[in-house]
Amino acid sequence: MGRTAPQVALLVKRLQHGHHRALTAALADLGVSLVQWDTLRHLDRHPGASLHELARLTFQTDQALGSLAARMVDRGLLERIPGPGRVVRHRLTELGERLRHDGQVRADRVFAETFAPLDQARLDQLGDLLETLVAARV
Repeated sequence: MGRTAPQVALLVKRLQHGHHRALTAALADLGVSLVQWDTLRHLDRHPGASLHELARLTFQTDQALGSLAARMVDRGLLERIPGPGRVVRHRLTELGERLRHDGQVRADRVFAETFAPLDQARLDQLGDLLETLVAARV
């Protein structure tokens, strides 16, 4: 008997939950939360992104990300820069970039450990399957 879609969905959720717990632990001594590090990561990959774009990328509401960004500015992780019209953009500070980089090293370790049981062919296959599912939902 094959797996049902809800069984597979639960496995994906468990994997994601495990990643969140492992990443939270790995980032703790850097003094950044997972959502803060994720914001730094996405801002590095999408320089000049608006708060709305960052909220979408980090799965946050505009209001939640606005509050988070304000706290990150206060901590010296981000700085505000003027955008077109009334849009305010953000960019990484030197401290923000350092924490993003250090966090990425730790995240890469977590992901490597997670997927270590898969050989390259199976990892590619899993990636292809997930891309198919994500593309179908967009």
